[in-house]
Amino acid sequence: MKSLFGSLSRERILTFIAAREKGYAGEIIEFWGCPDRPIKRELNRLEADGVLIANPYGKTIVYSMNPRFFLRKELTALLLKIVDAYPPQWKEKLLYNRRRPRAKGKPVRYLGDIQKDSA
Repeated sequence: MKSLFGSLSRERILTFIAAREKGYAGEIIEFWGCPDRPIKRELNRLEADGVLIANPYGKTIVYSMNPRFFLRKELTALLLKIVDAYPPQWKEKLLYNRRRPRAKGKPVRYLGDIQKDSA
């Protein structure tokens, strides 16, 4: 998909934000295990182009899809289809979006376990 989006960094940012609805640079860099400079550069470009919006939370800048971007729905649908094509372990890791601490002693349940229980 690199050829479709122009760069691997741009694809990584957009799929991450489409799957989790928002994210910040350090989180994206840590998830993909890639250098920080290309990710930060692409985040700035995507914001300047109006695809993403940046909201400051303290010292952290959180990015999300711009609700006013005219292709937002179509782009998000395309990105979620790309996420579906990822290997199952990447897909599960990408869609697992826990943002607060877990209660002490509470067992960890993964997306695959939840889907098995419901089937």
